[in-house]
Amino acid sequence: MVPPVRTLSRAQQEVIMDRRNANRAFTKLVVWNDAVQLYVPACQVFRGFPFELKKVAANSTDAAQSISRNIAEGHCRGSLNEYLNFLNCSLGSCGELYSCCVSCHRAGQIGDEQYDELDRLHYKVENGLLKLVESLRRKRDELLGP
Repeated sequence: MVPPVRTLSRAQQEVIMDRRNANRAFTKLVVWNDAVQLYVPACQVFRGFPFELKKVAANSTDAAQSISRNIAEGHCRGSLNEYLNFLNCSLGSCGELYSCCVSCHRAGQIGDEQYDELDRLHYKVENGLLKLVESLRRKRDELLGP
């Protein structure tokens, strides 16, 4: 069973709200928050891997964390094309994490319940990214015109 995700206390939320600026606006994105939420159970699942699978575990957790990091970095770049490039990197990390989860599940290294939880969260993040990329491409095309 995947442990529940830790939520922020009211005081922690207030500190975050006091420390906001334009460069941190990505934290308002649902897809970024979902990606952070995906990282938590991924860490919990892969943390329990035996020593001989630590490289697999490290690669898997890195792929999970890379999703939110690339969303943030792209957002902070200040260029729509760079943002789209980093969102595509996030999608690549999504693919990498999905491949890790599927192969570990098939090898019996991840149980059905753990796999289902990761897959459910992953699907939500992946679709959120696809919608964001589509929306930003439309915006870019409108700005560029025919």
